[in-house]
Amino acid sequence: MTWGCVDAARRFRRDQHLRFVIDGQPVGWIRAGDVRWLTHWPDVFAISERCVVLADAFDTLQARSAALGSVIGALAAHGLIRGWRNETYAIRNAFDDPPLAFIERAASRFFGTTTYAVHLNGVVVGPDCEAPTRSGGGAASPVAPRAADGEPYFWIARRSDTKPTDPGMLDNLVGGGIGWGLPVFDTLVKEAYEESGIDALLARTASAGRTIHVLQEIDEGTQAEQLFVYDLLLPDDFAPRNTDGEVAEHRLVSRAQLLDVVRAGRMTVDASLATLDCLLRRGWLDSAECGAFDILLQAPGD
Repeated sequence: MTWGCVDAARRFRRDQHLRFVIDGQPVGWIRAGDVRWLTHWPDVFAISERCVVLADAFDTLQARSAALGSVIGALAAHGLIRGWRNETYAIRNAFDDPPLAFIERAASRFFGTTTYAVHLNGVVVGPDCEAPTRSGGGAASPVAPRAADGEPYFWIARRSDTKPTDPGMLDNLVGGGIGWGLPVFDTLVKEAYEESGIDALLARTASAGRTIHVLQEIDEGTQAEQLFVYDLLLPDDFAPRNTDGEVAEHRLVSRAQLLDVVRAGRMTVDASLATLDCLLRRGWLDSAECGAFDILLQAPGD
């Protein structure tokens, strides 16, 4: 069958974008319609029909970051970069590569640079019963005892309506971007506590899934992102509690309910992909039902 999230993750028109290049390396994708804004800085960018090149005069990490920072600030002031986060992202094509420049997180979509995020599937085995829901700040919902049949249930979250991206949509139990200087697993532990009140001891029992590569056109520009997926097996008495205000509520859903949510497009693309990865790896979804998924395990070529 066709999964909308899988199609969306590679819905990208290369002929509608110019490559962004730093130090001879293609590091991003800029929408053709946005390039005109960059012509206001001829000393910063060399623009051709095929690419936008950061000027060679900026030949150090500090110089590149300062030059881009000035441009990004002006673009944000004109409303061309939205959702300012005050978070530093590094421009790098692989997670372990040294950074070529630092930019504000919100600018990564405008320039289409590769970003990195971690997603955690919260899995509990419960009986075939009505799935409880709890609000981000309310009292804990009852959690049913473990069922002998091993039917999986999943804790998922609904994003706050004030989130700058995908407000109000359903999400994995935990998900977050990885800022500069933070290891993947440390980010997972931090986000697990902030978003769902999971203590570090429990969070560190999470097992790694696969890395998913997304390249899609979005309202802000281009999402070129690697998703590091993890699963966490939760105890029967676990009930998540948000601590940072970014989650409106948590829900415990059955596998069938979770698949309905994904099919209906009520869950973010990223979270949907992380969910499918978990279901496929654990044999809870037949690979024949999701045949196109494997392409997302490969980095998209030029």
